Amino acid sequence: MTTTFEPTETADAGSNNEAGGIESFTVTMQVRRYQPEFHEEAYWDSWTVEMFGTDRVLDALHKIKWELDGSLTFRRSCAHGICGSDAMRINGVNRLACKVLLKDLDTSKPITVEPIKGLPVEKDMIVDMEPFFQSYREIMPFLIADDSKEPTRERLQSAEDRERFDDTTKCILCAACTSSCPIFWTDGQYFGPAAIVNAHRFIFDSRDEGGDMRLEVLNDKEGVWRCRTTFNCTDACPRGIQVTKAIAEVKQAILARNV
Repeated sequence: MTTTFEPTETADAGSNNEAGGIESFTVTMQVRRYQPEFHEEAYWDSWTVEMFGTDRVLDALHKIKWELDGSLTFRRSCAHGICGSDAMRINGVNRLACKVLLKDLDTSKPITVEPIKGLPVEKDMIVDMEPFFQSYREIMPFLIADDSKEPTRERLQSAEDRERFDDTTKCILCAACTSSCPIFWTDGQYFGPAAIVNAHRFIFDSRDEGGDMRLEVLNDKEGVWRCRTTFNCTDACPRGIQVTKAIAEVKQAILARNV
């Protein structure tokens, strides 16, 4: 189904003022939809809408939902690249819809939007995140300290020790990296890049005492050794985390521990 949104002449006359003189353009959004209450199979739906150079893919989806088809369903919260809830496949690549400007895409062709891969689709862009968060919970994503020793002061850490794991503190759990991994697509038991990145954050934290337990968890057939170093995860990360490097460092830590 294709729908075209044509603004009225009144809206056209004031569009430049409303957008601060920013030039407008039309774009066709082609969305992979799944509505189990009406259709057993997924299908493609498309809309042509007028947008502006400052608009993002998320803004186009908002326009469709608010003005054309209220049944379009997707997750979003902060809309500024922090919450990580609007990860989608945009033109076949995992991205946050709130961080992709329409003008940076080829608007002469339809822009395709699909749910991320490897997780069960519940409706339209919404996937079941429970398998993703189950892996996250299994790596114990919290500081582990010796309960037998009552702390007498703050657990201090040098700037150098903090720098050791700084990169992996940036994860926002959007699942863009994990759902870009071909191993995760074919093997739902694989921990996935995001879980390993969050394990890395604590394994290399000098204040933490649970590193050996996490390394034991990840030294598994479904742990770090399933990684094939394709760099899909690094390319997909909206925070610029060197995901593949972090996985390699966890592998090295396991090997060093077992020597």
